[in-house]
Amino acid sequence: MNELRELYQEVILDHGRNPRNFRRIEDADGEAKGDNPLCGDRVHVFVKLNGEGEVGDVAFQGRGCAITTASASMMTELLKGRSEADARRLFDLFHAVCTDEAFDPLDVPAEFEEDLDRLQVMAGVRQFPMRVKCATLPWHTFAAALDGKATATTE
Repeated sequence: MNELRELYQEVILDHGRNPRNFRRIEDADGEAKGDNPLCGDRVHVFVKLNGEGEVGDVAFQGRGCAITTASASMMTELLKGRSEADARRLFDLFHAVCTDEAFDPLDVPAEFEEDLDRLQVMAGVRQFPMRVKCATLPWHTFAAALDGKATATTE
């Protein structure tokens, strides 16, 4: 179990140090700023939809702890090319991974299994409620951008 925990920590540190899609999208269809006032994490998420209702591009900027940055980085990788409905469903599943002690990975729909396997690295935040907010802030901010809201918060 310790080897798995170490692997998960390495994935988080890698995404935290080398975030993917850390940039601005100038012609974004939606963008929102997310703020966790308790720890100071801030993210700005940009979403570009293609003509078919899919997430054509998603990126972020901001500053935060390794968990917030890693979560945002992994989120951007996983949501590109998804339909808006699938992106929202993946957010719901990720939120359950982070918050629901009874979450059963075996109940995940087949089309999301591989994605949830990648996101399992964040499951450990469940034991630390303050860290749940770090992990989910980028996702809440993404949803706000889709909804045309300017801001998202963990409060």
